Amino acid sequence: MPGSDKTPSIHSGHRQRLRKTALEAGIDELSDIQALELLLFYAIPRRDTNELAHRLINHFGSYSAVLNADYHKLLEVDGIGKNAASLLALMPGFLRKYEQDLSAEKRYLLDKEHREKYVRSLFFGKTQEEFYMICLNSQCQLIRTKLLAQGSLDEVRVYPRTALKEALVRETKYVILAHNHPGGNPDPSSHDVNMTNDIIIALKTVGVTVVDHLIVAGGQCFSFVGKGMIKRSSKTRNKP
Repeated sequence: MPGSDKTPSIHSGHRQRLRKTALEAGIDELSDIQALELLLFYAIPRRDTNELAHRLINHFGSYSAVLNADYHKLLEVDGIGKNAASLLALMPGFLRKYEQDLSAEKRYLLDKEHREKYVRSLFFGKTQEEFYMICLNSQCQLIRTKLLAQGSLDEVRVYPRTALKEALVRETKYVILAHNHPGGNPDPSSHDVNMTNDIIIALKTVGVTVVDHLIVAGGQCFSFVGKGMIKRSSKTRNKP
């Protein structure tokens, strides 16, 4: 029955072989179709998911587009029920959570490599602009990562008072600003530059230092510090 996750399967042998390949050789050895097919096993226990994997990729255009698809859009695909749609729609969030926990390590976010890795993880699967403030204590340990605002495909607005209020909630000493450009160009707009400067000035009044502002676009990451648009203070220069 279309839309049902309970149709009987005659493909258990194929499932076992595909699962064995993934466990022994790794997911990277699977094609996009096979990886999606394997993922669907766990939402559709007794049905051929290979055909559904093809149908999903043909419908949305790519493996990543399937995982970025909205829950309700997934339900529109023939053969995809609520269980499968839920699993696929939630997957980017699980990946973000994993990467954030793995890369943060509760400290060392003043280090460029760790900082960029952590920030990239915030924007897995995001299709609209979002603005985060990452709060660190005096020991450079992660206190909290706060979503300050959500915007459109090409703009997000954050008011200095919003950043100031969040910095005062905990014992924040340093912050890292981060937002994304889903359109693919990481270069800051004039609005981005002005907004960053306004936030820096506001936070400075309460003794909070902006370590960097990173803009993520696809596989690229623009650093305000790296481009000399934020001066690194002597206090953060000697941190790990």
